[in-house]
Amino acid sequence: MKSAIRTSLIILGLLVLFVSAALGARVWLHYQYLEQPLKLDGDYVLNVPQGSNLTRVLAQLEREGIIPSALDLRLYARFNQDGTALQAGEYLLQSGLDGRALLRKLASGEVILHQLRLLEGWTIAQALAEIHSNPAITPLLRDVADLRERLHLEQDAEGLFFPDTYTFVRGTSDLDLLKQAHELMSQELARAWAEHDAGLPYVNAYDLLIMASIIEKETAVADERPLIAGVFVRRLQQGMRLQTDPTVIYGLGAAFDGNLTRANLQSDTPWNTYTRDGLPPTPIALPGRAALLAAAHPDDSSALYFVAKGDGSHYFSANLREHNAAVRRYQQGGQ
Repeated sequence: MKSAIRTSLIILGLLVLFVSAALGARVWLHYQYLEQPLKLDGDYVLNVPQGSNLTRVLAQLEREGIIPSALDLRLYARFNQDGTALQAGEYLLQSGLDGRALLRKLASGEVILHQLRLLEGWTIAQALAEIHSNPAITPLLRDVADLRERLHLEQDAEGLFFPDTYTFVRGTSDLDLLKQAHELMSQELARAWAEHDAGLPYVNAYDLLIMASIIEKETAVADERPLIAGVFVRRLQQGMRLQTDPTVIYGLGAAFDGNLTRANLQSDTPWNTYTRDGLPPTPIALPGRAALLAAAHPDDSSALYFVAKGDGSHYFSANLREHNAAVRRYQQGGQ
């Protein structure tokens, strides 16, 4: 009997030693996995989609051979609260990164940021096309009409989005990005309207926005924007038509072939400022901050006309005689 008990105790002791050794080896491997550098062949971009979780992400990395054990990292994360607050986006994984550092990176939200530039003078259709050409942006919008409906815009969508450089993470939707652009334009327009000069022929801030869009299309020369604004403000105040080519081109839409003709100038549309009085019914482009400020603070000289000089700038005149002479000089070769 004593011999049998002794044998059982020896077997039990050996079993305990075996289990302890196995457990110790497993714990050693566990920490080895945590401290082992990821197996990367150069930089690796890990995309974590919205709604993903740590289990799914680590399983992907294990399948690709980048980490040796998803289970060990997942257990470590659970008991140490590292990486459990997973944030969506793209993560740049570089050589030297170990398991612990990977989990901290995933929890940090240090994602790769993308940028998109919406240019001053673009139409909203051009801006939407540029957004849809970016593979990092998720498309939700069908067209400009869909944008207007989803944002519950009271006016036409044209001009209501601020041209700027926008930073975003992969997976950001076109709608979310344009919401940001719309909010920024609302802020910029409110600021310009709050400080605009007294006596300007604007009924509301939307009129100022329309004027700013025309200024944006008329010149890219920074110093000329207040001068252009002054010409158009004085024309409105004196009951003259604006007679600005960019509004005609906008009204022609897809029918414009790049060559503005006399027939185009005589073709009536709501935006033709040769055939109609006052401001057009909507903006014609996305105006930048400088154009908004020019519309709010126009030049107060006496110029009523301007003509392109051929170098991107314009010659300004106070009367028709001087203007006609400038036209002959700059557009008719001095004839």
